[in-house]
Amino acid sequence: MLEVISWIALGIGVISSLIVIMDIIKHPQMMTIMNVVWPINGLFFGPFALWTYFKWGRLKAKNLELEDNRGRPAKVFVSTSHCSAGCTLGDAVGVPIVALTAMTIAGSTLFAHYIVEFILAYVFGIIFQFYAIYPMNKKQGIIGSIKEAIKADSFSLLAFEIGMFGWMAIVHFLLFTEPPKPNQPTYWFMMQIAMVLGFLTSYPANWLLVKQGIKEEM
Repeated sequence: MLEVISWIALGIGVISSLIVIMDIIKHPQMMTIMNVVWPINGLFFGPFALWTYFKWGRLKAKNLELEDNRGRPAKVFVSTSHCSAGCTLGDAVGVPIVALTAMTIAGSTLFAHYIVEFILAYVFGIIFQFYAIYPMNKKQGIIGSIKEAIKADSFSLLAFEIGMFGWMAIVHFLLFTEPPKPNQPTYWFMMQIAMVLGFLTSYPANWLLVKQGIKEEM
């Protein structure tokens, strides 16, 4: 039954992502990196990602003149989506690397996932943040924009990984006698849940960063 639920959840995520992609092709975002962010959100948030995209994401389309009447909660949500998408991509890339190399750290596959996925999530997260910062202020140069990206994204990225890794530990040690493997749909369904929980733990961090002026509302 869990495998069937997993396939359904994954299918809904893929369909949601494709719907966003098709609309973005018609209405590309003013901030180019968001053309990648919104479809990634669809993969783990499913229908909720569709709702948030059409409610808030389309307000930032290049070819649509829509009034941006979002409050701070919505703007922080978009900022968190941007952060989470970079983390999600890094984590998704890290999983097959660990699986194909049969990597372990301290005799644990889970620890290998933690280390590899954290590094890649951090790299992709900073890249995503860079492409949000640099196009708006090219005068500070590439190095300056990288520094600003690190400053803006490190705390929120760490908060995301705490939520995600916490769920991975629960899956690994508590929910299954034998944890699912990356070639099984259940594994990726558990990862969908991990991404949602990572988003939830990252949202307060992004709120604080925006409030302190360290990170811009999006």
